Amino acid sequence: MPTAVHGLARGIDAQGPGASGRQRSSRRQAADPRGGSQWGPGSNCHDAPMAPPVDAAAKPAAERLVLLTLAAGQFLMALDSSVMNVSIATVAEDLDTPVTGIQGAITAYTLVMAMFMIPGGKVGALIGRRRAFMIGCAVYGCGSLTTALAPNLTVLLIGWAFLEGIGAALILPAIVTLVASNFAVERRPAAYGLVAAAGAVAIALGPLIGGLATTYFSWRWVFAGEVVMVLGIVLFARRIADAPLGERARIDFVGAVLSALGLGTFVYGVLRSDEWGWFRPKPDAPSWLGVSLVVWLMLIGLLLIWLFLRWEARVAHRLGEPLVDPAMLHNKQLTGGLTMFFFQYLVQMGVFFVVPLYLSVALGLSALKTGARILPLSLTLLAAAILIPRLLPHVSPRRVVRFGVLALLAGAVILMAALDADAGGEIVTIPLLLIGLGMGALASQLGSVTVSAVPEAQSAEVGGVQNAVTNLGASIGTALAGSIMIAALTSSFLTNVEQNPAVPDRVKSQASVQLQSGAPFLSDAQLKKALEDAGVSEETSQEVFDANTEARLDGLRAALAALALAALLALFFTSRIPTTQPQATRP
Repeated sequence: MPTAVHGLARGIDAQGPGASGRQRSSRRQAADPRGGSQWGPGSNCHDAPMAPPVDAAAKPAAERLVLLTLAAGQFLMALDSSVMNVSIATVAEDLDTPVTGIQGAITAYTLVMAMFMIPGGKVGALIGRRRAFMIGCAVYGCGSLTTALAPNLTVLLIGWAFLEGIGAALILPAIVTLVASNFAVERRPAAYGLVAAAGAVAIALGPLIGGLATTYFSWRWVFAGEVVMVLGIVLFARRIADAPLGERARIDFVGAVLSALGLGTFVYGVLRSDEWGWFRPKPDAPSWLGVSLVVWLMLIGLLLIWLFLRWEARVAHRLGEPLVDPAMLHNKQLTGGLTMFFFQYLVQMGVFFVVPLYLSVALGLSALKTGARILPLSLTLLAAAILIPRLLPHVSPRRVVRFGVLALLAGAVILMAALDADAGGEIVTIPLLLIGLGMGALASQLGSVTVSAVPEAQSAEVGGVQNAVTNLGASIGTALAGSIMIAALTSSFLTNVEQNPAVPDRVKSQASVQLQSGAPFLSDAQLKKALEDAGVSEETSQEVFDANTEARLDGLRAALAALALAALLALFFTSRIPTTQPQATRP
């Protein structure tokens, strides 16, 4: 990661020396998209938009250090979403708790982040973005230390889900704003690209890091390592330039409660879809009026979000200080960037769900080998995020975004066609290279597109909304891929068993009854043991074994087809992305 940052910083330096203070002043005056200067009548120095101090912008070493610090923060926040996925059983055994309890902790971490992301962005505008970043790091570090020392599930939930979730909700929006306050407008695509790429690389490396720690040391060392990393980030965060605070001295608590409840309820419903069913409730799952509780939770969440937007409009109309300025949502460029962020994370997290399952379950690779097979994605991701802004500084953002989406689409389609039970793990290399290329291309543009769409004083609000949207996309992508995969797997397995004359009618009947809520995604070893425990004959076991092998691939293909369809749908929204790079001055 440091090597990538240094390479990017050299690319940034190659674009030209830092602008003078007078030039930056003229840029800031022209940055208001409404056509007027942001230094209009009635404003004062505190209302000035953020700009990098001359000394910081003029020193390549300082820029590299700032970029490394912010990228490390993004890497750390994303790491927790994947690092323990391969170690759930080990953690559950160590804490003497069911596997569902550890899965619940991972779910709760995502839920807490979703609930407090928008308020977390506003906190930075009130107390200072760098201060919010450092406080968030401190809270996150306390959560990691608590998790590393957790003797039981309750303490683990406090540390991992609550403290780390709150810390992340402060850190992630602040990172978006601090990039804007430390880099000139024309340099931001490169900076945003690497910061976003650091998060994606963390998700890709998470299974490998978790597998290494669990295999050779202990899962607790992962969280202990996070504490050390937090200390390093806080130490270097002093070099980050902050923006002057405005006159905002209060937070919209009603809006904060509505946004937290709305986003939290919606995301909780999505995360429960695999267990409860999307529409038709699974056996013993909660329901109301014959419809899965997931539907009702999502509807209640959407209603609360609508009430939140109505309340914010009322606050703005009364000249108050809304949590999110409703006028931002009418900004074509901003909503276009947010929409693409949503689709990127939906496809991205869906892929990170499907590929490890294929490698570890269908092919039987170890956690270490699975992580190693995913590594090629990181190479093209970093290359695209670094080299596109460096080699093509004036390229059309819309063209790059379309290229990125097409690369995601091509990678998903090729992977879907390549899946085979008899193939080796190497068949995922080319598709993952394409998917990484697409992710890197999107990362190199979208952060700059969203932040440059509004006056820089609103970048904290953009940071909160942007991370809330990516959180929604990631949650829906994982849940959608998982639900479609299980549904297709179950349908394929039952069809194969029903049509196989070698399978006794008794076994067919039992399969139909026991798999009403969906067939589990079992490895060959797990299925073999289950069949032996059930006393199934060797001949019948082989037939069931073959049916499961084919059904697993059908489920994975169906999930990838859904992700490819999502990427194709995203192309229709790329017209909202601008065709020119954000400049220091805009007409």
